[in-house]
Amino acid sequence: RAGLARRGGKMASTAAGKQRIPKVAKVKNKAPAEVQITAEQLLREAKERELELLPPPPQQKITDVEELNDYKLRKRKTFEDNIRKNRTVISNWIKYAQWEESLKEIQRARSIYERALDVDYRNVTLWLKYAEMEMKNRQVNHARNIWDRAITTLPRVNQFWYKYTYMEEMLGNIAGSRQVFERWMEWQPEEQAWHSYINFELRYKEVDRARTIYERYILFTLLVIVHPDVKNWIKYARFEEKHSYFAHARKVYERAVDFFGEEHMDEHLYVAFAKFEENQKEFERVRVIYKYALDRIPKQEASNLFKNYTIFEKKFGDRRGIEDIIVSKRRFQYEEEVKANPHNYDAWFDYLRLVESDADAEAVREVYERAIANIPPVQEKRHWKRYIYLWINYALYEELEAKAKYFFCLFLQDAERTRQVYQACIELIPHKKFTFAKMWLLYAQFEIRQKNLPLARRALGTSIGKCPKNKLFKGYIELELQLREFDRCRKLYEKFLEFAPENCTSWIKFAELETILGDIDRARAIYELAIGQPRLDMPEVLWKSYIDFEIEQEEYEKTRSLYRRLLQRTQHVKVWISFAQFELSSGKEGSLSRGRQIYEEANKAMRNCEEKEERVMLLESWRSFEEEFGSDATKERVDKLMPEKIKKRRKLQAEDGSDAGWEEYYDYIFPEDTANQPNLKLLAMAKLWKKQQQESEAAEMDPDKDIDESQS
Repeated sequence: RAGLARRGGKMASTAAGKQRIPKVAKVKNKAPAEVQITAEQLLREAKERELELLPPPPQQKITDVEELNDYKLRKRKTFEDNIRKNRTVISNWIKYAQWEESLKEIQRARSIYERALDVDYRNVTLWLKYAEMEMKNRQVNHARNIWDRAITTLPRVNQFWYKYTYMEEMLGNIAGSRQVFERWMEWQPEEQAWHSYINFELRYKEVDRARTIYERYILFTLLVIVHPDVKNWIKYARFEEKHSYFAHARKVYERAVDFFGEEHMDEHLYVAFAKFEENQKEFERVRVIYKYALDRIPKQEASNLFKNYTIFEKKFGDRRGIEDIIVSKRRFQYEEEVKANPHNYDAWFDYLRLVESDADAEAVREVYERAIANIPPVQEKRHWKRYIYLWINYALYEELEAKAKYFFCLFLQDAERTRQVYQACIELIPHKKFTFAKMWLLYAQFEIRQKNLPLARRALGTSIGKCPKNKLFKGYIELELQLREFDRCRKLYEKFLEFAPENCTSWIKFAELETILGDIDRARAIYELAIGQPRLDMPEVLWKSYIDFEIEQEEYEKTRSLYRRLLQRTQHVKVWISFAQFELSSGKEGSLSRGRQIYEEANKAMRNCEEKEERVMLLESWRSFEEEFGSDATKERVDKLMPEKIKKRRKLQAEDGSDAGWEEYYDYIFPEDTANQPNLKLLAMAKLWKKQQQESEAAEMDPDKDIDESQS
């Protein structure tokens, strides 16, 4: 291989005793070798060639006793040497003893096991091998002795007890096996040991003994085990049931129920109890057991109980029983939802619908009380919107549903309970921050249904005093209108307009009320007050209502005056068009000329208007007017006023000021704009010249077409 360094030179001493420094050989070729060999490749080659495998020793045939004794001596010496090297390796002892056993040297093997036990008496394997050797060689008494020593030395090793009892049973020594089990039970072993003892007695038809063992085991669980298991009681009861001791089995189940009580209830116990009673055809007992357990076990731990109860009702129950199961299951689901989030009002609504359809009034009231107790933690109206409907539904239930259920028994309406619900809700709402007009109005309507008008008026008056709202005023006014109390309506409108003078709808409704009552002057005065307000939410609606009112009263001069006053405030195109149409619809002499005059005034007033579309709308309305009622001259005049529609482009800018491209839009050029701007006229002439040039070029490109046109 290239790249290997060769170290040469050796230490030599001269006759004078001086040492020479060895010379370091220089590597001439430092390039890597063409074939690289790794450690893995070296190991693989050694494996393939089997360099480390030793040939098997030659077979030795023993022909006489001396050779056999010599072989035994050498073998024993080897085992003894191994033991002497490490006494704690039990496998060497076991191999030594098994070799002696193979030579039928039982005494020697027994001696080796005893020596090994002196070294490590806690080794379970050593005891097992020792006892198995004795049993294999039919040394029963020796085996009993070994098992007895093993269970005395290591009583918590269950394997010794199992082997010992099994050996005695196989030998037919039933009494001895029972005695071993009794010794084992004194040590209070685990559950499987007790069941092994019980199964042993059952194999020999000793039912009474097995029952006694069960009783001892149950007593042991009561006294020793901190958290006893239900399955032991169930096994005991099934044992009694299997042997047709049904009264004893029922008594075991009852004792188990009493023992575990309500603090440590387990659904498996009740399911087994119910199935036992079902096998005995005691269906009412089964139903009582299931209901008792479902009422007391936490719902999240009773899924299996629900399932078995449903199956039972489907097999032996009626339709009502099945519905009760389904309702109970849904009730459990809703209980879990509201427990996880008490402020989940949608879950409360679903839960209440369920209990209203099935439960009695007291149960429904209890759920309602639990629901309304979950007050929203934040005093913001958006958090209270769903919550307030709990109170509304509660009040409606008390008034309608509860009354309907008990009407035939009581022959009266329990209105006081409903009134208390409304009053409690109203006291709970923080009226200084927000209120719910719906609640006040529902309370007032309830009192009206109870024919208690003073209480209804007092409730609405209190609501307006505490927290005035438009909806409350409207509801109160509507109530008084239905009662035909017009003086009260006037007072309410006055209070309403003092509270919200910008509300145009209120002014209009007030004026309409006076109009219906025939007091035209009061209605007109109300309109005048309304249009004189400095701030209005919908002034155009108010002016339109006032104008329509004067038109209905046929006060055309006052209507014209109103239009003039409105035009002083706004020059909107719709006002001009409406004014012109009013003049046209008046039907009096000169209406056409007055309408045309208004259009002309509007056109002059809107010449300086920036919104050209509004002026175009006015001219189109004027042209429609002239087409229907005007002459050719007036039509031609209006047509000359119509603008020219042209397409333009403008540059767009984004929010950050950068260029956003170009946008095309339509613009209108009116005749007076063309006269004032000579550039527009020059542009029109340029467009005409370009059009003529295109036509001439087309004619030159197609001379045959010109000839055909000349011939034609």
